[in-house]
Amino acid sequence: MDRLSQIKLPAKLENLTAFLQSVKDCAGEQGFAQKKLTEIELATEEILVNIFNYAYEGDPEYARVTCGLEKGRFIIEIEDGGIPFDPFSLDSPDLTDDIGERRIGGLGVFIVRNLMSDMQYRRESDKNILRIKV
Repeated sequence: MDRLSQIKLPAKLENLTAFLQSVKDCAGEQGFAQKKLTEIELATEEILVNIFNYAYEGDPEYARVTCGLEKGRFIIEIEDGGIPFDPFSLDSPDLTDDIGERRIGGLGVFIVRNLMSDMQYRRESDKNILRIKV
């Protein structure tokens, strides 16, 4: 992947705006329409908030977001050093139940899967790495 931008900060909600701005700026330079930019931002936010809330059992360490191009495709790679979590291990949420009766969890991953054209996960050197192709 040809890296266009990268940001690494503590995995805390207070850093969400900086992460999202980095991705929005990079994606905006690629000429995406506003609708696609909003989808990219939403997908990135869903993943990062999950990392902030669940990746670290103690003090949060870091999240790293890298944007790049590979074979003409825009790539967002999100890395954390938290507990192993494969988003593909989750079942799709049951959207037929009333909202008050639905099981908590899984909706964010479902949203990302449906907004982005491809999503891949790997665990490498004690790191979760989620790769999204736009």
